[in-house]
Amino acid sequence: MDFATPHTLRSLLPELRSFVDEELQPLERRLHEGFFALEPELHELRRRARSRGWWLPQISREHGGMGLSVLEHALVSEVLGRSPLGHYVLGCQAPDAGNMEVLIELGTPQQRERWLDPLLDGRIRSCFAMTEPDRAGSNPVWLGTTARRDADAYVIDGRKWFTTAADGAAFAIVMAVTEPEASPHERASMIIVPTDTPGFERVRNIPIMGEAGEGWMSHAEIRLNGVRVGADNVLGAPGQGFAIAQARLGPGRIHHCMRWMGICARAFDAMLERAASRALGPGDLLGSRQTVQNWIAESRAEIDSTRLLVLKAAWTIDNVGIKAAREDISLIKFHAAEVLMRVVDRAIQVHGALGMTDDLILSHVYRHERGARIYDGPDEVHKSVVARRLLGRVAREGKGA
Repeated sequence: MDFATPHTLRSLLPELRSFVDEELQPLERRLHEGFFALEPELHELRRRARSRGWWLPQISREHGGMGLSVLEHALVSEVLGRSPLGHYVLGCQAPDAGNMEVLIELGTPQQRERWLDPLLDGRIRSCFAMTEPDRAGSNPVWLGTTARRDADAYVIDGRKWFTTAADGAAFAIVMAVTEPEASPHERASMIIVPTDTPGFERVRNIPIMGEAGEGWMSHAEIRLNGVRVGADNVLGAPGQGFAIAQARLGPGRIHHCMRWMGICARAFDAMLERAASRALGPGDLLGSRQTVQNWIAESRAEIDSTRLLVLKAAWTIDNVGIKAAREDISLIKFHAAEVLMRVVDRAIQVHGALGMTDDLILSHVYRHERGARIYDGPDEVHKSVVARRLLGRVAREGKGA
């Protein structure tokens, strides 16, 4: 594995870093106003980014993107992660990024024309509805939402929540049981549901540690009450929803984890600056305390080692294939999430009471990223996956890693 920055990114990454630090971070002071209040400024920032060729880094050039590899996009994602606005401004925010990839791979010509083209162009937003309040999210094949076939249509009934960005989205990709008699992993399908369809109800934006958010920066509870859509709204084959979901999650976890490393880097910078400048008395700096020094050293080691682990997973996907990277993907998901929370928590502690306020970005990050240890599979599930694979290898081959 070559640890050098790919030559294709050597000028891009510093330019992106300047863009994020100088043009996006100043806008963060207005995050409390909500997404819709910031939308005009975000639209202008998107225009500036696109004028420089920075649009859809995860999408092929054929479909108007930058055509980056998984590893290249991981490095870009790290830089964008230095601001909560970074991924949105370049059009690679979740859940739109994953929905684009699914539509490109599986969408019919009609589905692509109606939904993919405006999504790629940034004219609409989308959401992905899988998690349910009445079923454990850690068991994604256990769904209560049903889609009953009725002639040339499906009638959908159920409840979903933590449907990110449903507020203002043009359509949802809904996971629903269409094949109730099939095996557990072949019961659900992905169905495109326009959010203005009768029976589609956004109940609320769910408050997250006191902040409900809005627009792209929100998580909604929705109800589907007899929602009727054409049978041609199914993505791929009926019953293949789980397989499609798993395929989209692998590369997505790489980009999430590198976004978290960008957050860590910014929190670490803030911690260093505070420790080096905060006076506890005449000539007595906070950074002179051994506890703070330990936090600094531990954070540096954890960020660097986690970053290399994520890049190894990305490199494996690009060069060997996603199947070979399954274990690495589970490793980085739980490890990067835990490191993220440790580094941010230390940075808040070093800032004292100031760290708890919205005068800094740290409290916003803590509220919105605590879920990193839960979504896309809770840490405990991924740890179990890794342990079972390693133990199974011993049983089969009589040896470990």
